[in-house]
Amino acid sequence: MPEGDVAIVEQEATDAMDKSLRSLRTELQKVRTGRANTALLDGIQVEAYGAPTPLNQVANLLTPDPRLIVISPYDKNIIGAIEKAILASDLGLTPQNDGKVVRIPIPPLTEERRKELVKHVHKLAEAHKLGIRDARRDALGMLKDLESDGSVPRDDRHREEKKIQKLTDDFIKKVDETVAQKEEEILQV
Repeated sequence: MPEGDVAIVEQEATDAMDKSLRSLRTELQKVRTGRANTALLDGIQVEAYGAPTPLNQVANLLTPDPRLIVISPYDKNIIGAIEKAILASDLGLTPQNDGKVVRIPIPPLTEERRKELVKHVHKLAEAHKLGIRDARRDALGMLKDLESDGSVPRDDRHREEKKIQKLTDDFIKKVDETVAQKEEEILQV
């Protein structure tokens, strides 16, 4: 059953690397690009009905144009709590409340801020590349254990190590492509 063990190792490595890539994409959605995007508000919790509740569960979020997010609360009584939660976040956005909806104008990014965001995006990428490399290390360790148990011959282990390395290279390339795309969005004026 060595092929089955090796396939399990390869699948676990693929799953771990894919999880790291998906996590990066989720985090990149929260990075401001100077364009309105409701994903910017994903982490915001609103104090509603005595409990912290995700903003998207107490209001409808819209982007009617590239520089504006409009929040329409389902219950007008929590409009103040929504405004307070946005001000308390570290997004640097200033909500405007007219009693019915909250409007958030997205100011254009300065050149300096764009460069800071690009650096932040690259730090995120490095952290997620580390996750991919950890998955590779774990997979190679499992392969060595299988070889020492006698479950997998040395030649098969070496062949599988090359597959794991190719998989790692492919995921690192996907991270680089994702980051390049986000960098382009950030630097676009």
